[in-house]
Amino acid sequence: MKQEVIYALLAALLFGASTPFSKVLLEYQAPVTLAGLLYLGSGLGLGLIRILRDRGWKSAGLEKGEWRWLLGAIFFGGVLGPVSLMLGLAQTTGATASLLLNLEAVLTAIIAWIVFKESADKRIVLGMLAIVMGGLVLSWQPTGGLESNGFGPLLICTACLCWAIDNNFTRKVSATDALFVAGVKGLIAGAVNCLLALLLGLSMPTGLVVMATMTLGLMGYGLSLVLFVLALRGLGTARTGAYFSTAPFIGAAISVVWFGEATSGLFWLSACLMAIGVWIHLTEHHEHEHHHEPLDHEHPHTHDGHHQHLHDFAWNGQELHVHRHVHAEVTHKHPHYPDIHHRHSH
Repeated sequence: MKQEVIYALLAALLFGASTPFSKVLLEYQAPVTLAGLLYLGSGLGLGLIRILRDRGWKSAGLEKGEWRWLLGAIFFGGVLGPVSLMLGLAQTTGATASLLLNLEAVLTAIIAWIVFKESADKRIVLGMLAIVMGGLVLSWQPTGGLESNGFGPLLICTACLCWAIDNNFTRKVSATDALFVAGVKGLIAGAVNCLLALLLGLSMPTGLVVMATMTLGLMGYGLSLVLFVLALRGLGTARTGAYFSTAPFIGAAISVVWFGEATSGLFWLSACLMAIGVWIHLTEHHEHEHHHEPLDHEHPHTHDGHHQHLHDFAWNGQELHVHRHVHAEVTHKHPHYPDIHHRHSH
């Protein structure tokens, strides 16, 4: 299994697990406060991890033109998205929320295909449809009705659109240090939302609730985003979004195991559909002759088929290392994904 696929599924696991626990934490604080503390915990935690890893502060080497993509991702995915979700969760049933969260993967793929011209084949579309159908089955109300007003679902749809834009913007900076990208997003988004909560006159929860919320943010939003960025680097936006769309199912499964919610035949039908979708993606084989233009960039890498160059420093020949390097122009054929080296048209 491709390593980036594991990253995407782990990211979905962490984010999916955070949703039912966020629903519980809403009982102790306002939605805007919850969104702020979740991201603040993510930013502070990842910042500390990065400082310990690098033994001090180190520049991420983000290109000047890449900052607009990162700031855009922070605005849509770190500020508007989480606030919309928390406000929507406060007015929407868990089943309806699970249904609507699947919209993120669909919108992510549509934006990637139409706006950013990312390639997609029939297997990716079929796999995504199977996963989304699993979400629909999982969230089906036997009575045919919704147990929430129309404003809550609209807010969750808005959050999905914000995160879909965020996912595509983040792909533009996915070659950068993932801890830096996720940490900066968490710090800025958390500070903005906490400041907004204070300006609205909302009170902060008790110290224990604050610690629980920030810890949940580090796991469900921070580490999840780091893994998501690593997956983007190797899979592209649409495919990463497809794997990540298993998150609602994971959240529902945790609700059953942890909170003791009852299961039904629809639950297991949903599990089968999502498993089929993931299997279709895992067995995808995309190969054709393609042309690489000369490319000068910097990202963590080993010396594979696309990285054959000399160094002016010591390297053991195995571990990941980071430095600016140049890819020569080449035309060749091999199985590949729309990663940072294969963003060509078809």
